[in-house]
Amino acid sequence: MTTALSTDAPATDGPRAAVDVPLRWLEDAAPDLASGGVTCGVPLRPGVVRDAGALAVVDADGRPVAAQTWPLATWPDGSVKWSGVALGAGAAPSSSYRVVAGPADAPAAGGPRVTVTEHADEVVVDTGACVVVVGRSGPHVVRSVRAGTGDAAVEVARAGRLVSSRQDRPEPDHRSRRESVGVVREAVVEQAGPVRAVVRVSGLHRDVDRAHEDGAAGWLPFTLRLVLAAGAPTFRLVHSFVWDGEPERDFLSSLGLRFDVPLRSAPYDRHVRLAGADGGLVREAVQGVTGLRRDPGAEVRAAHVAGRTTPPLAAWDPRVSERLRWVPTWDAWSLRQPTANGFTVQKRTASDRPWIDVAQGTRSDGLGYLGDTGGGIAVGLTGFWQSHPTGIDVAGATSDLGSLTTWLWSPDAAPMDLRFYHDGLGQDTYDDQLDALEITYEDYEPGFGDAHGIGRTHELTVTAYAATPDAGALARLAAATAVRPQLVPTPEALHDAAVLGDWDLVDRGTPERAALEDRLATMLDFYVGQVDQRSWYGFWNFGDVMHAYDPDRHVWRYDVGGYAWDNSELSPDLWLWTSFLRTGRADVFRLAERMTRHTGDVDVYHAGPWQGLGSRHNVQHWGCSAKQLRISTPAYRRPHYFLTGDEHTRDLMVAQRDSDRTFLGLDPTRKVRPDAATYRPRRDALAVGLGTDWSALAATWLADWEVTGDERSRDRLVGTMTDIGALPHGFFTGEALYDLDTGRFATDRDRVTVSHLSAVFGLVEICSELVSLVDAGLVDAPGFKDAWLQYCRLYLATPAEQEAELGVAPSGTNLEQAHSRLAAYAAQRLGDDGLADVAWRAYFRGGEFMGEEAFHPVPVLPPETLVPIDEARTLSTNDAAQCSLATLQNLALIGHRLPPG
Repeated sequence: MTTALSTDAPATDGPRAAVDVPLRWLEDAAPDLASGGVTCGVPLRPGVVRDAGALAVVDADGRPVAAQTWPLATWPDGSVKWSGVALGAGAAPSSSYRVVAGPADAPAAGGPRVTVTEHADEVVVDTGACVVVVGRSGPHVVRSVRAGTGDAAVEVARAGRLVSSRQDRPEPDHRSRRESVGVVREAVVEQAGPVRAVVRVSGLHRDVDRAHEDGAAGWLPFTLRLVLAAGAPTFRLVHSFVWDGEPERDFLSSLGLRFDVPLRSAPYDRHVRLAGADGGLVREAVQGVTGLRRDPGAEVRAAHVAGRTTPPLAAWDPRVSERLRWVPTWDAWSLRQPTANGFTVQKRTASDRPWIDVAQGTRSDGLGYLGDTGGGIAVGLTGFWQSHPTGIDVAGATSDLGSLTTWLWSPDAAPMDLRFYHDGLGQDTYDDQLDALEITYEDYEPGFGDAHGIGRTHELTVTAYAATPDAGALARLAAATAVRPQLVPTPEALHDAAVLGDWDLVDRGTPERAALEDRLATMLDFYVGQVDQRSWYGFWNFGDVMHAYDPDRHVWRYDVGGYAWDNSELSPDLWLWTSFLRTGRADVFRLAERMTRHTGDVDVYHAGPWQGLGSRHNVQHWGCSAKQLRISTPAYRRPHYFLTGDEHTRDLMVAQRDSDRTFLGLDPTRKVRPDAATYRPRRDALAVGLGTDWSALAATWLADWEVTGDERSRDRLVGTMTDIGALPHGFFTGEALYDLDTGRFATDRDRVTVSHLSAVFGLVEICSELVSLVDAGLVDAPGFKDAWLQYCRLYLATPAEQEAELGVAPSGTNLEQAHSRLAAYAAQRLGDDGLADVAWRAYFRGGEFMGEEAFHPVPVLPPETLVPIDEARTLSTNDAAQCSLATLQNLALIGHRLPPG
């Protein structure tokens, strides 16, 4: 890992001038970096930077800023393609920054640094504002959190641990619950400063009474990353787990993160803070001294409410100080967010006493604090109300050791029930399943609607305080937890780097372009708004969108087979990310990030027989029997990783490295294969589609090669590109036979077949990148570029033109508007204005979608519309994603031929 602490001011000429990437705050306002610093990715052109450590960061005034840089991805020639950039919390944030060239051996700029000390059984990280001890084994992930630095740091929390419970029935039954705790198996230091440190902890949950038994059975394997920044009292936790239970018997009844909190002060100087909605706080003391019949004194009340140390009892009004024993002390608080639109807060004096209502509200910001005048800890959960049922518990506040628990799944909610939602309806044969597909669009198969192996990721913040903070500080922390500060390159910088496919900047220079830009913006507004309008929230749902709309009921088809949750069908992930690249819109970035989190975790299997595959759209995210690479493709993850440097997203992409092996165990076209009577998967002859299948494999191999340098992935990518170029009909072959051991296609298959879905799951975008590598001389794959251009030229050609070149006119070339971007690509590459006109005619003419639904140009829908207008009668996410991608890519490629009017 190459890092550098940049200090030198930028030069104006020489090698340094070759790099100048402006960075802006996503929400256009400088945040408080005490909430954990910031990390982002920066794109670079090939051959410009050989060492990410040779990059520096300057602020808006050109002053050097302490920064850490490292390679996120490299070009085939070894130069840096994307660099990670991290800033700490040592200085006030600038309104903007620039990444420039700088000496790799730049001296430290002074101020705080992250130091990491590794021991046999623990890792100690000191940010200069807090000290965190991470366990390498045992039930405590975070053994200690201390506020301050070095020997002067004071412990404010200990025994940080993951807790859970499960039961064997779906009905709430607290007596049958088995309590578990997360047991650490290893802790690995991934980054060791000087500005950013990352420690990855992995383990699994075991029953509490067997937590210390080596080799004891467990479940819910987890990965917990601690991300710490120089000068920050706050560190991030990125928690991911895999649900590996049996749906018919394992019902998760709680999941949370708990810290023990030492309490040393008198009860009236112990404080609890719980975030309400919109920056509000419930501010409570273990023993309240305001509102009493007698007044302790104005100074006492002011300090008590603010969380400061109250004056000595001798300074109080004796009518209060001598009667404190009669004032109840409160031992526990409970905040519950059972839905996206309501939370409650209660408290009680003891476990055998009743809960007393404290407050109610709509959407809690999801932050809790427990501490006293000598220090305390705050824990916040990003997406708290959106990921319901969630909660926060404070317990033991009257004792010497209290606890603060953040619930990812509230113990008061109904147990998690992941059984398939119907009994199969007698669909025991492929014929019956295909017939049922014609009515509900659900691809059912017995045993395939299984949640075993899906995952979920949460992000939390943990903050160490040397004393109870004021309300403003906690409100700022809650806001930064709810919306993590993010630096991003400007759209102009991203476009200049020519990364991630064909797109251009927003341009309303003509009435025609302005009309299309307005439609693009309106569709984004509509989907951003639908998330909240339709409450697309919940533990397993947050981040996804629905597939299609039911105009008769005026709802999205949440309960109709394959029309419910979208699960990346026709690439909404790519639509959102590409839209962000060109617009810089914060709301689009946030929706795209949530979708990446969801589709990469929930819609993909991380364990079990379908590991590496994703599930097609369904009422339940795991319900469809179509388990395919087109959903798990890294094409949908790369933008998030490159823009944020997120290690978990990197893990998801690299985990797909051997996904070509999935074809040996499961044929994605088993129900509709014409040669089903004779085809049997063999290691040397696996049927792999050249559309949805190969595009996913190509994205996997490209991501693995550029991120890790894996030569096997490089060879399989370049080899299969060359093989496609050698096939008699290139991409029009439709399906090739793949040798799992050699990673190559047989090139003697002579046939023509087309699927309208081949190019709408990332093939267009990945082929554009690959052809660019070929053109730049970075990849040698003879024939590949010509094969792709042939496919782009002929897909929308006349039957006579297709037959003249292919020997036959293929059927199945619908999705005309979506495929107009293929003709646009060929037109731009070949300089063919006639083909550009063909593309625009196809775009505006539209075509048939799935053979039955009109595939309209992007409909114009007011975002506040509860009952969409007639144009939305066939509205689907498929339409929105592919129409929008066709629009923005056509504008980028052949905007000069956009017809008037």
